[in-house]
Amino acid sequence: MKYKSQKVAYMFFALSMVLLLLQIVYGFIMAFAHAGYDGLHEIIAFNTATATHKNLLVVWLLSGFMGAAYYIIPEEAQRELVSVKLVLIQFWSLAIVGVVAVAGFHVGWWEGRKFLEIPRALDYLVVVNVLLFLGIILVTLFKGKEKTTTAMVLAMGLFFAALLYLPGMIWFDNQSMDSFFRWWVVHLWVEGVWELVMGGILAFLLIKLTGVDRELIEKWLYVIVGLTFLSGILGTGHHYYSIGAPKYWLMIGGIFSALEPLAFLGMALFAFAMYRKGEKNHPNKTALYWTLGTAIMSFAGAGLLGIAHTIPQVNMWTHGTLVTAMHGHLAFWGAYAMIVFSIISYSLPLMTGRKLYDTPGAHYAFWLSNIGMIGMTTAFAAAGVAQVYLERKVGLDFMVSQNALHAHFWVLIGAATLFTIGIIYYVVNFFKHGMPTDEALIDNK
Repeated sequence: MKYKSQKVAYMFFALSMVLLLLQIVYGFIMAFAHAGYDGLHEIIAFNTATATHKNLLVVWLLSGFMGAAYYIIPEEAQRELVSVKLVLIQFWSLAIVGVVAVAGFHVGWWEGRKFLEIPRALDYLVVVNVLLFLGIILVTLFKGKEKTTTAMVLAMGLFFAALLYLPGMIWFDNQSMDSFFRWWVVHLWVEGVWELVMGGILAFLLIKLTGVDRELIEKWLYVIVGLTFLSGILGTGHHYYSIGAPKYWLMIGGIFSALEPLAFLGMALFAFAMYRKGEKNHPNKTALYWTLGTAIMSFAGAGLLGIAHTIPQVNMWTHGTLVTAMHGHLAFWGAYAMIVFSIISYSLPLMTGRKLYDTPGAHYAFWLSNIGMIGMTTAFAAAGVAQVYLERKVGLDFMVSQNALHAHFWVLIGAATLFTIGIIYYVVNFFKHGMPTDEALIDNK
Protein backbone atom coordinates (compact mmCIF):
# COMPACT_ATOMS: atom_id res chain seq x y z
CA MET A 1 0.00 0.00 0.00
CA LYS A 2 1.56 3.23 -1.20
CA TYR A 3 -0.98 5.83 -0.07
CA LYS A 4 -2.77 6.20 3.24
CA SER A 5 -6.14 6.97 1.65
CA GLN A 6 -6.18 3.58 -0.09
CA LYS A 7 -7.31 2.13 3.25
CA VAL A 8 -10.87 3.38 2.62
CA ALA A 9 -11.27 0.55 0.11
CA TYR A 10 -11.52 -1.85 3.06
CA MET A 11 -14.93 -0.52 4.13
CA PHE A 12 -16.40 -1.09 0.67
CA PHE A 13 -14.91 -4.57 0.50
CA ALA A 14 -16.28 -5.43 3.96
CA LEU A 15 -19.75 -4.22 2.93
CA SER A 16 -19.49 -6.41 -0.17
CA MET A 17 -18.73 -9.48 1.94
CA VAL A 18 -21.70 -8.92 4.25
CA LEU A 19 -24.13 -8.28 1.39
CA LEU A 20 -22.83 -11.33 -0.49
CA LEU A 21 -23.61 -13.58 2.47
CA LEU A 22 -27.09 -12.06 2.69
CA GLN A 23 -27.60 -12.60 -1.03
CA ILE A 24 -26.73 -16.28 -0.61
CA VAL A 25 -29.32 -16.63 2.17
CA TYR A 26 -32.03 -15.36 -0.17
CA GLY A 27 -30.72 -17.65 -2.88
CA PHE A 28 -31.34 -20.64 -0.61
CA ILE A 29 -34.85 -19.38 0.18
CA MET A 30 -35.60 -19.34 -3.56
CA ALA A 31 -33.96 -22.71 -4.18
CA PHE A 32 -36.00 -24.46 -1.47
CA ALA A 33 -39.16 -22.81 -2.82
CA HIS A 34 -38.33 -24.19 -6.29
CA ALA A 35 -37.81 -27.60 -4.71
CA GLY A 36 -41.33 -27.50 -3.23
CA TYR A 37 -40.56 -26.18 0.26
CA ASP A 38 -41.74 -22.57 0.32
CA GLY A 39 -42.28 -22.49 4.07
CA LEU A 40 -41.30 -18.85 4.45
CA HIS A 41 -43.81 -17.61 1.89
CA GLU A 42 -45.99 -15.80 4.45
CA ILE A 43 -42.95 -13.91 5.76
CA ILE A 44 -40.78 -13.63 2.63
CA ALA A 45 -42.79 -14.22 -0.52
CA PHE A 46 -40.95 -15.65 -3.52
CA ASN A 47 -41.09 -12.38 -5.46
CA THR A 48 -39.63 -10.56 -2.44
CA ALA A 49 -36.80 -13.09 -2.20
CA THR A 50 -36.14 -12.77 -5.94
CA ALA A 51 -35.97 -8.96 -5.88
CA THR A 52 -33.76 -9.01 -2.78
CA HIS A 53 -31.41 -11.66 -4.19
CA LYS A 54 -30.89 -9.80 -7.48
CA ASN A 55 -30.55 -6.33 -6.03
CA LEU A 56 -28.11 -7.47 -3.36
CA LEU A 57 -26.00 -8.84 -6.21
CA VAL A 58 -25.93 -5.44 -7.89
CA VAL A 59 -25.16 -3.54 -4.67
CA TRP A 60 -22.37 -5.81 -3.42
CA LEU A 61 -20.70 -5.80 -6.83
CA LEU A 62 -20.96 -2.00 -7.07
CA SER A 63 -19.52 -1.69 -3.58
CA GLY A 64 -16.67 -3.96 -4.65
CA PHE A 65 -16.04 -1.89 -7.79
CA MET A 66 -16.00 1.29 -5.73
CA GLY A 67 -13.54 -0.23 -3.29
CA ALA A 68 -11.37 -1.34 -6.21
CA ALA A 69 -11.43 2.19 -7.64
CA TYR A 70 -10.49 3.75 -4.30
CA TYR A 71 -7.54 1.36 -4.03
CA ILE A 72 -6.36 1.51 -7.66
CA ILE A 73 -6.82 5.18 -8.58
CA PRO A 74 -4.43 6.67 -5.96
CA GLU A 75 -1.71 4.23 -7.01
CA GLU A 76 -2.25 4.90 -10.71
CA ALA A 77 -2.57 8.70 -10.29
CA GLN A 78 0.33 8.74 -7.80
CA ARG A 79 -1.44 10.85 -5.20
CA GLU A 80 -3.83 10.55 -2.26
CA LEU A 81 -7.60 10.66 -2.78
CA VAL A 82 -8.78 14.28 -2.75
CA SER A 83 -11.00 13.84 0.32
CA VAL A 84 -11.27 10.87 2.66
CA LYS A 85 -14.13 12.60 4.51
CA LEU A 86 -16.21 12.69 1.32
CA VAL A 87 -15.43 9.02 0.77
CA LEU A 88 -16.79 8.23 4.23
CA ILE A 89 -19.97 10.18 3.48
CA GLN A 90 -20.33 8.35 0.17
CA PHE A 91 -19.80 4.96 1.83
CA TRP A 92 -22.39 5.45 4.55
CA SER A 93 -24.95 6.87 2.14
CA LEU A 94 -24.45 3.83 -0.12
CA ALA A 95 -24.89 1.46 2.82
CA ILE A 96 -28.01 3.24 4.07
CA VAL A 97 -29.65 3.32 0.63
CA GLY A 98 -28.95 -0.40 0.23
CA VAL A 99 -30.42 -1.30 3.63
CA VAL A 100 -33.52 0.88 3.11
CA ALA A 101 -34.10 -0.60 -0.37
CA VAL A 102 -33.89 -4.19 0.88
CA ALA A 103 -36.16 -3.43 3.84
CA GLY A 104 -38.60 -1.74 1.44
CA PHE A 105 -38.87 -4.87 -0.69
CA HIS A 106 -40.22 -6.73 2.35
CA VAL A 107 -43.10 -4.28 2.80
CA GLY A 108 -44.01 -3.94 -0.86
CA TRP A 109 -42.11 -0.69 -1.50
CA TRP A 110 -40.66 -1.18 -4.97
CA GLU A 111 -41.29 -0.58 -8.65
CA GLY A 112 -41.60 -4.22 -9.72
CA ARG A 113 -39.18 -3.91 -12.68
CA LYS A 114 -36.64 -6.74 -12.75
CA PHE A 115 -33.21 -5.60 -11.52
CA LEU A 116 -34.59 -2.05 -11.15
CA GLU A 117 -37.03 -2.69 -8.33
CA ILE A 118 -35.52 0.03 -6.15
CA PRO A 119 -38.19 2.70 -5.33
CA ARG A 120 -38.03 5.95 -7.30
CA ALA A 121 -37.28 8.08 -4.21
CA LEU A 122 -34.13 6.02 -3.59
CA ASP A 123 -33.15 6.29 -7.26
CA TYR A 124 -32.39 9.97 -6.73
CA LEU A 125 -30.26 9.20 -3.69
CA VAL A 126 -28.35 6.62 -5.73
CA VAL A 127 -27.66 9.26 -8.38
CA VAL A 128 -26.34 11.71 -5.77
CA ASN A 129 -24.18 8.97 -4.22
CA VAL A 130 -22.67 7.92 -7.54
CA LEU A 131 -22.04 11.52 -8.59
CA LEU A 132 -20.14 12.06 -5.34
CA PHE A 133 -18.14 8.88 -5.98
CA LEU A 134 -17.32 9.92 -9.55
CA GLY A 135 -16.36 13.40 -8.39
CA ILE A 136 -13.82 11.99 -5.93
CA ILE A 137 -12.36 9.60 -8.50
CA LEU A 138 -12.21 12.05 -11.42
CA VAL A 139 -10.77 14.96 -9.41
CA THR A 140 -8.12 12.62 -7.98
CA LEU A 141 -7.21 11.54 -11.51
CA PHE A 142 -7.20 15.12 -12.80
CA LYS A 143 -4.86 16.29 -10.02
CA GLY A 144 -2.65 13.21 -10.22
CA LYS A 145 0.85 13.00 -11.63
CA GLU A 146 -0.07 10.22 -14.04
CA LYS A 147 -3.13 9.43 -16.16
CA THR A 148 -2.59 5.82 -17.14
CA THR A 149 -4.72 3.88 -19.61
CA THR A 150 -5.63 1.42 -16.85
CA ALA A 151 -6.98 4.19 -14.64
CA MET A 152 -8.79 5.89 -17.53
CA VAL A 153 -10.53 2.67 -18.65
CA LEU A 154 -11.60 1.94 -15.07
CA ALA A 155 -12.90 5.51 -14.62
CA MET A 156 -14.63 5.43 -18.02
CA GLY A 157 -16.42 2.19 -17.09
CA LEU A 158 -17.61 3.67 -13.80
CA PHE A 159 -18.69 6.94 -15.49
CA PHE A 160 -20.75 5.17 -18.16
CA ALA A 161 -22.24 2.84 -15.54
CA ALA A 162 -23.57 5.96 -13.80
CA LEU A 163 -24.75 7.51 -17.07
CA LEU A 164 -26.60 4.36 -18.14
CA TYR A 165 -28.48 4.23 -14.85
CA LEU A 166 -30.51 7.23 -16.01
CA PRO A 167 -32.60 5.49 -18.77
CA GLY A 168 -34.01 3.23 -16.07
CA MET A 169 -35.37 6.29 -14.26
CA ILE A 170 -37.50 7.42 -17.20
CA TRP A 171 -41.16 6.58 -16.62
CA PHE A 172 -43.16 5.00 -19.46
CA ASP A 173 -46.81 3.99 -19.30
CA ASN A 174 -46.22 1.64 -22.23
CA GLN A 175 -44.68 -1.64 -21.04
CA SER A 176 -42.83 -2.27 -24.32
CA MET A 177 -41.16 1.13 -24.14
CA ASP A 178 -40.33 0.59 -20.49
CA SER A 179 -38.74 -2.80 -21.23
CA PHE A 180 -36.86 -1.35 -24.20
CA PHE A 181 -35.09 1.25 -22.08
CA ARG A 182 -34.80 -0.95 -18.99
CA TRP A 183 -32.45 -3.17 -20.97
CA TRP A 184 -30.30 -0.12 -21.68
CA VAL A 185 -29.47 -0.26 -17.99
CA VAL A 186 -29.38 -3.99 -17.33
CA HIS A 187 -27.71 -5.22 -20.53
CA LEU A 188 -25.38 -2.29 -21.15
CA TRP A 189 -24.16 -2.51 -17.59
CA VAL A 190 -23.32 -6.20 -17.49
CA GLU A 191 -22.40 -6.69 -21.16
CA GLY A 192 -20.94 -3.25 -21.76
CA VAL A 193 -19.53 -0.80 -19.26
CA TRP A 194 -18.99 -3.28 -16.43
CA GLU A 195 -16.65 -5.10 -18.79
CA LEU A 196 -14.58 -1.91 -18.90
CA VAL A 197 -14.43 -1.92 -15.10
CA MET A 198 -13.43 -5.58 -15.21
CA GLY A 199 -10.78 -4.86 -17.86
CA GLY A 200 -9.30 -1.98 -15.86
CA ILE A 201 -9.04 -4.04 -12.67
CA LEU A 202 -7.69 -7.04 -14.61
CA ALA A 203 -4.98 -4.89 -16.23
CA PHE A 204 -3.95 -3.42 -12.86
CA LEU A 205 -3.68 -6.86 -11.29
CA LEU A 206 -1.70 -8.32 -14.18
CA ILE A 207 0.75 -5.42 -14.04
CA LYS A 208 1.26 -6.01 -10.31
CA LEU A 209 1.24 -9.82 -10.29
CA THR A 210 3.18 -10.67 -13.45
CA GLY A 211 5.65 -7.81 -13.82
CA VAL A 212 4.89 -7.52 -17.55
CA ASP A 213 5.53 -4.08 -19.04
CA ARG A 214 2.59 -1.71 -18.57
CA GLU A 215 2.68 -0.57 -22.19
CA LEU A 216 2.15 -4.10 -23.48
CA ILE A 217 -0.73 -4.82 -21.11
CA GLU A 218 -2.47 -1.54 -21.88
CA LYS A 219 -2.27 -2.16 -25.64
CA TRP A 220 -4.32 -5.31 -25.05
CA LEU A 221 -6.73 -3.24 -23.01
CA TYR A 222 -7.52 -1.06 -26.05
CA VAL A 223 -8.46 -4.19 -28.02
CA ILE A 224 -10.80 -5.38 -25.26
CA VAL A 225 -12.48 -1.97 -25.01
CA GLY A 226 -13.06 -1.98 -28.77
CA LEU A 227 -14.56 -5.48 -28.75
CA THR A 228 -16.78 -4.60 -25.81
CA PHE A 229 -18.31 -1.58 -27.50
CA LEU A 230 -18.57 -3.28 -30.90
CA SER A 231 -20.53 -6.23 -29.61
CA GLY A 232 -22.18 -5.11 -26.38
CA ILE A 233 -24.15 -2.08 -27.53
CA LEU A 234 -26.06 -3.64 -30.44
CA GLY A 235 -26.11 -7.04 -28.73
CA THR A 236 -28.83 -5.51 -26.53
CA GLY A 237 -31.25 -6.56 -29.27
CA HIS A 238 -31.27 -10.17 -28.08
CA HIS A 239 -33.41 -9.05 -25.12
CA TYR A 240 -36.10 -7.62 -27.38
CA TYR A 241 -37.55 -10.95 -28.50
CA SER A 242 -40.92 -10.76 -26.76
CA ILE A 243 -41.54 -7.10 -25.90
CA GLY A 244 -43.05 -5.98 -29.21
CA ALA A 245 -39.92 -4.34 -30.63
CA PRO A 246 -39.42 -4.31 -34.44
CA LYS A 247 -38.27 -7.63 -35.90
CA TYR A 248 -34.97 -6.24 -37.17
CA TRP A 249 -33.76 -6.22 -33.55
CA LEU A 250 -33.73 -10.02 -33.64
CA MET A 251 -31.22 -10.03 -36.51
CA ILE A 252 -29.12 -7.22 -35.01
CA GLY A 253 -29.18 -8.81 -31.55
CA GLY A 254 -28.37 -12.24 -32.94
CA ILE A 255 -25.40 -11.05 -35.01
CA PHE A 256 -23.81 -8.91 -32.33
CA SER A 257 -24.56 -11.37 -29.54
CA ALA A 258 -22.46 -13.83 -31.52
CA LEU A 259 -19.59 -11.33 -31.32
CA GLU A 260 -19.89 -10.74 -27.56
CA PRO A 261 -17.83 -13.81 -26.58
CA LEU A 262 -14.90 -12.26 -28.46
CA ALA A 263 -14.47 -9.62 -25.75
CA PHE A 264 -14.32 -12.30 -23.06
CA LEU A 265 -12.10 -14.52 -25.21
CA GLY A 266 -9.84 -11.49 -25.62
CA MET A 267 -9.70 -11.07 -21.84
CA ALA A 268 -8.85 -14.75 -21.35
CA LEU A 269 -6.10 -14.72 -23.98
CA PHE A 270 -4.88 -11.40 -22.58
CA ALA A 271 -4.60 -12.73 -19.02
CA PHE A 272 -2.82 -15.95 -19.91
CA ALA A 273 -0.51 -14.30 -22.44
CA MET A 274 0.60 -11.81 -19.78
CA TYR A 275 1.00 -14.60 -17.22
CA ARG A 276 3.27 -16.55 -19.57
CA LYS A 277 5.33 -13.45 -20.39
CA GLY A 278 5.65 -12.50 -16.75
CA GLU A 279 8.96 -13.00 -15.01
CA LYS A 280 7.80 -11.77 -11.62
CA ASN A 281 7.34 -14.57 -9.09
CA HIS A 282 4.73 -12.79 -6.97
CA PRO A 283 4.18 -14.49 -3.58
CA ASN A 284 0.41 -13.87 -3.57
CA LYS A 285 -0.62 -16.91 -5.59
CA THR A 286 -4.19 -16.69 -4.31
CA ALA A 287 -4.72 -13.34 -6.04
CA LEU A 288 -3.18 -14.79 -9.20
CA TYR A 289 -5.54 -17.80 -9.09
CA TRP A 290 -8.57 -15.52 -8.76
CA THR A 291 -7.31 -13.27 -11.55
CA LEU A 292 -6.68 -16.08 -14.03
CA GLY A 293 -9.87 -17.81 -12.87
CA THR A 294 -11.79 -14.66 -13.77
CA ALA A 295 -10.56 -14.91 -17.35
CA ILE A 296 -11.57 -18.56 -17.67
CA MET A 297 -14.94 -18.44 -15.93
CA SER A 298 -16.07 -15.20 -17.57
CA PHE A 299 -15.37 -16.63 -21.01
CA ALA A 300 -17.29 -19.80 -20.13
CA GLY A 301 -20.25 -18.11 -18.40
CA ALA A 302 -20.65 -14.76 -20.13
CA GLY A 303 -19.18 -15.79 -23.47
CA LEU A 304 -19.98 -19.38 -24.37
CA LEU A 305 -23.17 -19.84 -22.32
CA GLY A 306 -24.31 -16.39 -23.40
CA ILE A 307 -24.17 -17.14 -27.11
CA ALA A 308 -25.54 -20.65 -26.51
CA HIS A 309 -28.99 -19.30 -25.71
CA THR A 310 -29.18 -15.79 -27.19
CA ILE A 311 -29.11 -16.60 -30.89
CA PRO A 312 -32.69 -16.09 -32.15
CA GLN A 313 -33.35 -19.72 -33.14
CA VAL A 314 -32.65 -20.80 -29.56
CA ASN A 315 -33.78 -17.66 -27.75
CA MET A 316 -37.32 -18.05 -29.05
CA TRP A 317 -37.60 -21.16 -26.84
CA THR A 318 -35.36 -20.34 -23.88
CA HIS A 319 -36.12 -16.65 -23.24
CA GLY A 320 -37.15 -16.11 -19.64
CA THR A 321 -36.59 -19.70 -18.55
CA LEU A 322 -34.08 -21.29 -16.17
CA VAL A 323 -31.66 -21.46 -19.10
CA THR A 324 -31.25 -17.72 -18.55
CA ALA A 325 -30.45 -18.40 -14.89
CA MET A 326 -27.80 -20.90 -16.03
CA HIS A 327 -26.05 -18.22 -18.08
CA GLY A 328 -26.62 -15.46 -15.53
CA HIS A 329 -25.13 -17.23 -12.54
CA LEU A 330 -21.88 -18.29 -14.18
CA ALA A 331 -21.57 -14.99 -16.08
CA PHE A 332 -21.93 -12.79 -13.00
CA TRP A 333 -19.70 -15.07 -10.99
CA GLY A 334 -16.92 -15.36 -13.55
CA ALA A 335 -16.88 -11.83 -14.92
CA TYR A 336 -17.65 -9.68 -11.90
CA ALA A 337 -17.70 -11.53 -8.59
CA MET A 338 -14.34 -13.16 -9.23
CA ILE A 339 -12.68 -9.90 -10.28
CA VAL A 340 -13.86 -8.32 -7.01
CA PHE A 341 -12.43 -11.32 -5.13
CA SER A 342 -9.20 -10.88 -7.13
CA ILE A 343 -8.65 -7.25 -6.15
CA ILE A 344 -9.57 -7.99 -2.53
CA SER A 345 -7.13 -10.93 -2.43
CA TYR A 346 -4.37 -8.70 -3.80
CA SER A 347 -5.00 -5.52 -1.82
CA LEU A 348 -6.05 -6.85 1.59
CA PRO A 349 -2.62 -8.16 2.66
CA LEU A 350 -1.09 -4.85 1.55
CA MET A 351 -3.62 -2.78 3.51
CA THR A 352 -3.41 -4.82 6.70
CA GLY A 353 0.18 -6.08 6.62
CA ARG A 354 -1.05 -9.64 7.29
CA LYS A 355 -0.09 -12.03 4.50
CA LEU A 356 -2.74 -14.74 4.85
CA TYR A 357 -2.98 -15.59 1.18
CA ASP A 358 -1.12 -18.92 1.25
CA THR A 359 -3.34 -20.68 3.79
CA PRO A 360 -5.52 -23.79 3.42
CA GLY A 361 -8.63 -21.64 3.92
CA ALA A 362 -7.67 -19.36 1.01
CA HIS A 363 -7.25 -22.38 -1.28
CA TYR A 364 -10.47 -24.02 -0.08
CA ALA A 365 -12.31 -20.76 -0.78
CA PHE A 366 -11.13 -20.69 -4.40
CA TRP A 367 -11.75 -24.34 -5.28
CA LEU A 368 -14.97 -25.00 -3.36
CA SER A 369 -16.69 -21.83 -4.58
CA ASN A 370 -15.76 -22.48 -8.21
CA ILE A 371 -16.66 -26.18 -8.15
CA GLY A 372 -19.93 -25.32 -6.42
CA MET A 373 -20.77 -22.65 -9.01
CA ILE A 374 -20.09 -25.08 -11.87
CA GLY A 375 -22.43 -27.56 -10.17
CA MET A 376 -25.13 -24.90 -9.79
CA THR A 377 -24.77 -23.92 -13.43
CA THR A 378 -25.12 -27.55 -14.52
CA ALA A 379 -28.25 -27.99 -12.39
CA PHE A 380 -29.78 -24.82 -13.85
CA ALA A 381 -28.96 -26.06 -17.36
CA ALA A 382 -30.68 -29.41 -16.81
CA ALA A 383 -33.70 -27.75 -15.19
CA GLY A 384 -33.88 -25.12 -17.94
CA VAL A 385 -33.80 -27.60 -20.80
CA ALA A 386 -36.49 -29.70 -19.07
CA GLN A 387 -38.59 -26.56 -18.49
CA VAL A 388 -38.35 -25.50 -22.15
CA TYR A 389 -39.44 -28.95 -23.29
CA LEU A 390 -42.32 -29.30 -20.83
CA GLU A 391 -43.70 -25.77 -21.22
CA ARG A 392 -42.96 -24.81 -24.77
CA LYS A 393 -43.04 -28.13 -26.58
CA VAL A 394 -45.40 -30.31 -24.56
CA GLY A 395 -47.52 -27.31 -23.50
CA LEU A 396 -47.79 -27.93 -19.76
CA ASP A 397 -48.85 -25.07 -17.51
CA PHE A 398 -46.05 -23.19 -15.77
CA MET A 399 -46.74 -24.51 -12.26
CA VAL A 400 -47.24 -28.09 -13.49
CA SER A 401 -43.84 -28.03 -15.20
CA GLN A 402 -42.23 -26.45 -12.12
CA ASN A 403 -43.40 -29.36 -9.99
CA ALA A 404 -41.58 -31.70 -12.34
CA LEU A 405 -38.30 -29.83 -11.78
CA HIS A 406 -38.00 -30.33 -8.03
CA ALA A 407 -35.26 -32.97 -8.32
CA HIS A 408 -33.01 -30.61 -10.26
CA PHE A 409 -33.23 -28.07 -7.47
CA TRP A 410 -32.12 -30.57 -4.86
CA VAL A 411 -28.99 -31.03 -6.96
CA LEU A 412 -28.66 -27.25 -7.12
CA ILE A 413 -29.04 -26.95 -3.34
CA GLY A 414 -26.24 -29.47 -2.88
CA ALA A 415 -23.95 -27.55 -5.25
CA ALA A 416 -24.95 -24.24 -3.64
CA THR A 417 -23.99 -25.64 -0.23
CA LEU A 418 -20.51 -26.46 -1.54
CA PHE A 419 -20.31 -22.97 -3.05
CA THR A 420 -21.40 -21.38 0.23
CA ILE A 421 -18.76 -23.25 2.22
CA GLY A 422 -16.14 -21.81 -0.14
CA ILE A 423 -17.55 -18.30 0.29
CA ILE A 424 -17.56 -18.68 4.08
CA TYR A 425 -13.88 -19.66 3.96
CA TYR A 426 -13.20 -16.53 1.90
CA VAL A 427 -15.15 -14.21 4.22
CA VAL A 428 -13.52 -15.71 7.34
CA ASN A 429 -10.11 -15.21 5.76
CA PHE A 430 -11.10 -11.63 4.88
CA PHE A 431 -11.95 -10.69 8.46
CA LYS A 432 -8.92 -12.60 9.84
CA HIS A 433 -6.74 -10.00 8.13
CA GLY A 434 -8.06 -7.37 10.53
CA MET A 435 -8.31 -3.65 9.83
CA PRO A 436 -5.92 -1.67 7.62
CA THR A 437 -3.02 -0.09 9.48
CA ASP A 438 -0.59 2.76 8.89
CA GLU A 439 2.24 0.32 9.67
CA ALA A 440 1.33 -1.48 6.42
CA LEU A 441 1.85 1.81 4.62
CA ILE A 442 5.31 2.20 6.13
CA ASP A 443 6.29 -1.44 5.50
CA ASN A 444 5.36 -1.26 1.83
CA LYS A 445 7.05 2.03 0.90
